[in-house]
Amino acid sequence: MTPADLAELLRGTAAAVLADRGLDASVLPQKLTVERPRNPEHGDYATNIAMQVAKKVGANPRELATWLAEALTAVDGIDSAEIAGPGFLNIRLGADAQGAIVAKILTEGEQFGRGDTLAEKKINLEFVSANPTGPIHLGGTRWAAVGDALGRILTTQGAAVTREYYFNDHGAQIDRFSRSLIAAAKGEPVPTDGYAGAYIADIASEVLRQRPDALELPTTDQQEVFRSIGVDLMFAHIKRTLHEFGVDFDVYFHENSLFESGAVEKAVEELKSSGNLYQEDSAWWLRSSDFGDDKDRVVIKRDGHAAYIAGDIAYFQDKRSRGFDLCIYMLGADHHGYIGRLKAAAAAFGDDPDTVEVLIGQMVNLVRDGVPVKMSKRAGTVITLDDLVEAIGVDAARYALIRSSVDSSIDIDLELWTSTGNENPVYYVQYAHARLASIARNAADLGISADNPDLSLLVSPQEGDLIRTLGEYTRVLSSAANLREPHRVARYLEELAGAYHRFYGAGRRILPQGDEDPAPIHTARLALCMASRQVLANGLALLGVNAPEQM
Repeated sequence: MTPADLAELLRGTAAAVLADRGLDASVLPQKLTVERPRNPEHGDYATNIAMQVAKKVGANPRELATWLAEALTAVDGIDSAEIAGPGFLNIRLGADAQGAIVAKILTEGEQFGRGDTLAEKKINLEFVSANPTGPIHLGGTRWAAVGDALGRILTTQGAAVTREYYFNDHGAQIDRFSRSLIAAAKGEPVPTDGYAGAYIADIASEVLRQRPDALELPTTDQQEVFRSIGVDLMFAHIKRTLHEFGVDFDVYFHENSLFESGAVEKAVEELKSSGNLYQEDSAWWLRSSDFGDDKDRVVIKRDGHAAYIAGDIAYFQDKRSRGFDLCIYMLGADHHGYIGRLKAAAAAFGDDPDTVEVLIGQMVNLVRDGVPVKMSKRAGTVITLDDLVEAIGVDAARYALIRSSVDSSIDIDLELWTSTGNENPVYYVQYAHARLASIARNAADLGISADNPDLSLLVSPQEGDLIRTLGEYTRVLSSAANLREPHRVARYLEELAGAYHRFYGAGRRILPQGDEDPAPIHTARLALCMASRQVLANGLALLGVNAPEQM
């Protein structure tokens, strides 16, 4: 019996108890909360449902809890139900009911934990979207890891997710990039507002290799050659780096296409027609403050050129025209203003602002010997994805970036994340999986399988703790998806690894030794181990981290 199963049983039982006493069962919440008590001595699970609904039905909370306890103890699989404090209900499951979690995991395998809370939801998930003017820095790297994990987690709840990269190939930053390449090709200093770093010289050299005549062309043609070839080279590097990091996209959307297709002009005209765009001081302004933004935003500047938000508005319309129910934007720490303006843009078109979600990620610092690392080998001024992977590897990099809430800044300690000890979170989790894989190999050598186990034999405190931790996986996945918080999966895996290590350290034999014949307890414990291995593998896969067979 998983926590979800128990919650469903509890709701049905509570509805029957209230109905039997002529009380209103409609006050019960659709989903009841059952949690594991902090102190295991209080029971396997606890609920405060009696305190939640007692006043609504005119009953005393402890009295209602007593009625529920009496009804629950008559149910198969419930060993006991005890009242605590003002009306808490502490529940203990029978070993058979608890062991059913293990059987469920072994039956469902990779599908275990999946749900349907986002079924038929079509989600556009835009993340990274770094300008093609340089390698991906640590902030973009955080979004690469978190965004990829979030996409996988949303999919487990039935959502149809499109991973999208917004390719910023329009605007002043591309002009600065081109000028920087030309300066490098000529051996001149970096322009005042240009881009520096060895990668600029490398790209400039490649442009000249492909177009030896580039510097002999008229200025406008020269700029275009370095722009087109340089941007393609830079973006090819970005895509290759992301792929090696385990991140690929379904769609690479070019910003410039919005201008070339007339989508920006069309969006602007639509807003003018609706009166949500007004002219003042020779510029056109969106009435975004009418829709919850902190101020109105310039869409067309005085010189007639589109402001950056013009592309954003047309881009949102394009996403909605492709049938997405929800558009999630994952943006950097300096983009807080985009929350209000993107929602306001949606409302200005008569759309639901809740079709827009903006997640803001905080800064990432790389630390060595307690001192921040600030210089990149190739980029010159910022630490890049390549630098991080070279320093600690893909698995550690992804795990380190995912395991903390994006609302908080993080320091990645190089010494910690390259260590091979329990203090390294990714090593701790991967080592648990490798130890379980070793047990599976040993069992195969002995000809022992986990088929048809008697799971009622798993009665030790460590076995019960491990089973209940396994049972939490479904709830964790649902919460991580609905709250857009992949770090919940990482933290859960650490909790699961800890429960397994404690079970293993308790010294109870999993497999027979020497001439000892296999016994039912060995099969039961092997089944528990294989279920633990499966859930660890499932969770690591969602984070894009390897589940090693040996370490």
